[in-house]
Amino acid sequence: MVTTPRLVQWLFPQRVWAFSRKEPNVFLTFDDGPIPEVTPWVLDELKKHNVKATFFCIGDNVRKHPEIFKRIVAEGHSIGNHTFHHLNGWKTKTEEYLQDVEAAEVKFNKTIFTNNQASKLFRPPYGKMTSNQAKRIRKKGYKIIMWDVLSADFDMKISAEKCLENVLNNIRPGSIVVFHDSLKAEKNLRHVLPKVLENCFKNETSLNKLF
Repeated sequence: MVTTPRLVQWLFPQRVWAFSRKEPNVFLTFDDGPIPEVTPWVLDELKKHNVKATFFCIGDNVRKHPEIFKRIVAEGHSIGNHTFHHLNGWKTKTEEYLQDVEAAEVKFNKTIFTNNQASKLFRPPYGKMTSNQAKRIRKKGYKIIMWDVLSADFDMKISAEKCLENVLNNIRPGSIVVFHDSLKAEKNLRHVLPKVLENCFKNETSLNKLF
């Protein structure tokens, strides 16, 4: 499902799905990093166009690759929490899930932030979390960021051209677009991201980070 149905957005109004359609702003997000094989290349591509994006990082990947995480922050991008172990909320008990979210936040703070200043943005892996998990996470001060355009770059069954179509045919002002800086998505992402960046600039669309 490339675009998020309006019914789903209506059912979960406290989650952020998109922004105002009145302004030509689009928000690129990257899930599952940082990893050395893909994330530095993504950062280089964004830097070419002076674009800021939002990276929803896995805590364990930050543990393994702290210097890449530091580079994301140093270059002015936003950081979001994507749990420590990329947990599926539907298959995880609430307390365990919350502990994993907290473990990622602690790792972020220890790696680069001080005085608990890590970003309070959260995206559930797979887009799956229970209502109780969402409620508890919001109580911790997090904004839950979802999306309205899913590139499906992680789907190795689709072609790079199809992945590009998924984005360009559905992106609109205010869209939150999901990419993945992961090994599974690398082939499609390397084809799609430069073309999306070029297309947005050609159409005078502003690309921004979240909050």
